[in-house]
Amino acid sequence: MSIDAQTEQSGAFRQVIRVGEHTFHADVAPSLGGQGSAPGPHDYFDASLAACKALTANWYAKKHGIALERVETHVERDDSKERQGTYVLRVKLAFHGALSQEDKQRLHAAVAQCPIHKLMTTATVEVVTEPLETGVNG
Repeated sequence: MSIDAQTEQSGAFRQVIRVGEHTFHADVAPSLGGQGSAPGPHDYFDASLAACKALTANWYAKKHGIALERVETHVERDDSKERQGTYVLRVKLAFHGALSQEDKQRLHAAVAQCPIHKLMTTATVEVVTEPLETGVNG
């Protein structure tokens, strides 16, 4: 699996990102010199957690016959201590459907184990940055 990002226009921050058949964009806020025309990298990082928790709840409900109709996920970022090494994401979830209290507890337990949550909190992630071999005009 690979992801490609490329500057959309010379001198601008906005990026075109391609993941398989999907295309989306990233930008930075005007206060940082961008146009604020798309989510920024931190937004995508946080959104991956929100999406993973919702998808995990849906997967778990289908697997266990729980009558989950839909999930709402709300993520609040506190990056005030990011430079000191602490990045806090508060996740609030709402499960909708004909659910018992036990169903909701099981769903909460399941989403606590979503792959992105685990990746963010238990894995050692190594990032290797190297030159990309480009064409003649590189």
